[in-house]
Amino acid sequence: MKQISFEKSMKELEEIVEKLEDGDNTLEESLKLFEKGAKIAGFCNEVLKNAEQKVTDLTKVTIEKGE
Repeated sequence: MKQISFEKSMKELEEIVEKLEDGDNTLEESLKLFEKGAKIAGFCNEVLKNAEQKVTDLTKVTIEKGE
């Protein structure tokens, strides 16, 4: 998957969900959209997990330094 921003990925995921909710797609199109959405969701989840870890690490450093 090409590297794009979290925000752009979330916007694309929202668009995919809207297309799937429309119900105007063939089964094949819906499966392709779902697969793409699942990949984007995985990417977004990984970005969020990494951000959470950074916050946790920074919080530990701040607490350890007594700041």
